[in-house]
Amino acid sequence: MTVLSLLPALMGFALVTLFTPGPNNLMLMASGANFGLRRSVPHMAGVALGFAGMAGLVGLGLARVFDLWPALTVVLRAVSILFLLWLAWKIATAAPRAADAPETEGTPLTFLQAAAFQWVNPKAWAMAVTATSAYVGDAGAIGVALVVTVFAAMGTLSAGLWTVLGQSLRRLLSEPRRLRAFNIAMALLLLATLWPILAAL
Repeated sequence: MTVLSLLPALMGFALVTLFTPGPNNLMLMASGANFGLRRSVPHMAGVALGFAGMAGLVGLGLARVFDLWPALTVVLRAVSILFLLWLAWKIATAAPRAADAPETEGTPLTFLQAAAFQWVNPKAWAMAVTATSAYVGDAGAIGVALVVTVFAAMGTLSAGLWTVLGQSLRRLLSEPRRLRAFNIAMALLLLATLWPILAAL
């Protein structure tokens, strides 16, 4: 079986995992609603390229580090919880300066912040390990490159879609009270994604 013969299945896997709700997509939608598409571009790029890079390193053997040092798993879970709590707080406290102010207090995630988040995102780890173990196989670096390319391309589409979805809600959320309620709801949904981490403790 050639590497390219795995492409349809890999694209299907990427479609299901990237476009379904998760921490990244919830944050992108909140960013689109609060800051708009243009200001959210670094966040979008950080998610798409950050995860693709992470998947590449996992495919090249990074995941074996956790087999050698199991304590790193505990550290990763702790950092994941703290980072998600911080992000939930950041989303919940983002609100318009005033009713007549078009901009929103706070700033969207930067490229580096969004890319760094992939390393403590439980869904991202599960996706990276599954994709590289199922679709790289004996293809080696070529298979890893294919995984990286597919996830970078489809991740960009997914990030754009969720951000535009959030931006489309801006008119509906133009009243400070509605935007505040939306942000709190997004923060609570983000906190709900902590359950798999807490259940594994």
